[in-house]
Amino acid sequence: MVIIPEISISSCQKNMPVIGMGTASSHNEADDETTKAAMVDAIKAGYRHFDTALIYGSEQLLGQAIAEALHTGIIKSRDELFITSKLWCSFADKHLVLTAIKTTLRNLQLDYLDLYLIHWPLKLLSQEIRQIPFPKEYISPIDINSVWEAMEETQVLGLTKAIGVSNFSSKRLDEILSFAKIPPAINQVEMNPLWQQKELRQFCKSNNIVVTAHSPLGSKGTKQVENRILDCDLLKEIAKNKGKTTAQVSLRWVYEQGVSLITKSFNKDRMKENLDIFDWSLSSEELSKIDKLPQRKGLFLNTFMEPHDVVLEIDAEI
Repeated sequence: MVIIPEISISSCQKNMPVIGMGTASSHNEADDETTKAAMVDAIKAGYRHFDTALIYGSEQLLGQAIAEALHTGIIKSRDELFITSKLWCSFADKHLVLTAIKTTLRNLQLDYLDLYLIHWPLKLLSQEIRQIPFPKEYISPIDINSVWEAMEETQVLGLTKAIGVSNFSSKRLDEILSFAKIPPAINQVEMNPLWQQKELRQFCKSNNIVVTAHSPLGSKGTKQVENRILDCDLLKEIAKNKGKTTAQVSLRWVYEQGVSLITKSFNKDRMKENLDIFDWSLSSEELSKIDKLPQRKGLFLNTFMEPHDVVLEIDAEI
């Protein structure tokens, strides 16, 4: 079993494994038993960080997988795991945050989270809307001051060990930092060799915010972006020279930027391959070449929310 390096995060006594297992959209890709089994397999392979969210529909299955891993002795204690979940936009209101995290904890069968993130910097005005794209009449700006105050309360109450954000720009992080009593520990954003987020990473580094890369091999639901990464001639050439896969080169590059990352595969072999990035490195020449790759983001909020000023602003910022 691979031992995954850990990274310290602010305002939290517990370190975070630098690689997490993502669970986004898993409910749509496989039946419940297959999904749960994949999560158990991931624990067996060495994954200790699991990334979920209320909107993913995977919290209950992850909770079942954790319970099974404990019951069968794969892990001895829940404390061996680092569990991240996210506040969905329809709960992005000060008086709803505690309700949301308590629902998440019930789904996961846990007493606390290790990390709780604001999923997107916007608010949805109804919890009943399920259609995609989300109608623009239900989209609203977020009152980040009051919502962050409620996020801080979740940490003070011990419902989570740390708090942070997802898909936030430097501008929006700067706003939180201007009033936060507990600053964001994490900003989880799309990042890979073809969308390197250099300016945002520098801002986060300067403010002691750890960047977590989601979509390190491409964006969920945008297969052409994943193909663009895995078919990148430069990455394929580096992989061939090193006897690695193109995916491993991409993940290693992300890791060498000093950030953490979320990977996702329900295939046992690929799960293990995604962890095999720690006993080798990229050369300065290889890093220099990757640094010059053309940049284009893959994940756009307006693919699952109707065009709205708030949505377009977020897409333009990150």
